[in-house]
Formats: sequence, structure tokens, C-alpha cells
Amino acid sequence: MALLDVEGLGISFGGLKAVDNFSVSIEKNELYGLIGPNGAGKTTIFNLLTGVYKPTSGQIILDGNNITGKSCEEINKHGVARTFQNIRLFANLSVFDNVKAGLHNNYVYSTLDGILRTPKYYKVEKQMDEKAIELLKVFELENFRDYKASNLPYGQQRKLEIARALATDPKLLLLDEPAAGMNPNETEELMNTIRLVRDRFDMTILLIEHDMKLVSGICDRLTVLNFGQVLKQGETQEVLHDPQVIKAYLGD
Repeated sequence: MALLDVEGLGISFGGLKAVDNFSVSIEKNELYGLIGPNGAGKTTIFNLLTGVYKPTSGQIILDGNNITGKSCEEINKHGVARTFQNIRLFANLSVFDNVKAGLHNNYVYSTLDGILRTPKYYKVEKQMDEKAIELLKVFELENFRDYKASNLPYGQQRKLEIARALATDPKLLLLDEPAAGMNPNETEELMNTIRLVRDRFDMTILLIEHDMKLVSGICDRLTVLNFGQVLKQGETQEVLHDPQVIKAYLGD
């Protein structure tokens, strides 16, 4: 069984079909790319998968569970996490606290425990601290734990956003244009980071990206979207060399 099965997904805004009959099947531990021209509907699909938008048709099955139309919080607890094209960190919180904020799915204590500072409170807080440091070490950010998130260099902010998403313990990680605004060296480092995440956390990753070097370098398979519809799906190199794709997206 695929980790993610999307069948006939669609959404309309007024009379405009932003996404029409979108289907995809992504296997566990696969690194899958979603590409297409600006305005093709890629981010809309991410918003449908994460509960920001409610689909007008189709269904979303994650690891055997139907998550169609559920809230963002419910979908996150089912195991979907995402990053954004425009980085959305808690800018005034520390690097450490940004990651710790993502740990809410698996580490809980009652309000009363928090007020009274009970043994359970200290035990859970210690576990969360240890997990946050573990994640920071994976991304080589442990030495910046006390920095404000906004003071990190751009590439490290991207890493921090991925670390915070992983803190929610997802099964599926959605990356929305992770290489946006990066120079070639940062992009190369990001490629290594994404591979590390997939291998270290046994993660399934779906990413939107315009950088074809990154896409061709790390994606196992691709779906090309054009005007809200699937233009082509298949193995990465086969898709990128398809004449229809070259005409619609890459240019003649």
C-alpha cells in the first residue's frame, strides 16, 4: 500500500477550477517531486493535503486513513507536516524554542501540571529538551540554539524550518520550494539535507521546486502540473525529457 493515495482531487474558487482531477500515489520512503509553471496549482494541492483548503471533489488517503476535509491540526496529528515557500519561523523565539514548539504531538502534560510544576511536568520538559537538541544536531544547528531564529543565515533558517516540521513526527513531509532564494552552494547543501532527512528518518517527501538541478538530482518520480491538471507522471528523467513537459514548462 502506498503511503499517500490521492484520487480525483479538485477544488474550485467560484467558477475557476484551480485543481481538477488530481491523482497521485506515493510509496513509503519515496522522494517525489511536484513541478509546473507558476499558477499551475502546486501550492493549492499542498493546501488541500494539509487542510488549509477543503476539496470539492476527490479523496486523500494517508497510510490507510481517509484525511479528506479534516482540519490542519487533525491532518498534522495523522502525520503530515510542511514547510513554506516563504519561511515561517517564530522569528523572535530562539532556534531551540522553534523546534520545541513542534513537539506538541507526542509530549503532553496537563495545564495543572504546568501550573504546579509537577514531576510529570519536569519529566516531559526534559524529554522535549533532549529531543529538540537531537534534531538540532542532525542539522548542525546545536551551536545556534540560543540565537533568535531571525538572526540565522537564510540557508540555516531553511534547515530550522525542516527541523521544526520533523519535530511533529510526520510520516509525510511536504517541502514547498525549499531552494527558493538560495545560491548554488546553499542549494547543493540543501540537496544533501533532504537526502539525509529521507534516509535518517525513513521519511516520505513530496516537494514543489523550480530548480531543475535539485529536482533531477534527488527526486525518484515526478508529477508535472499545468493549469491545475496532471500533464505527465513518471520517472524523473523520463518526465523531464518529455516534449510536452519541455514545451509547457522548461521552454523549447
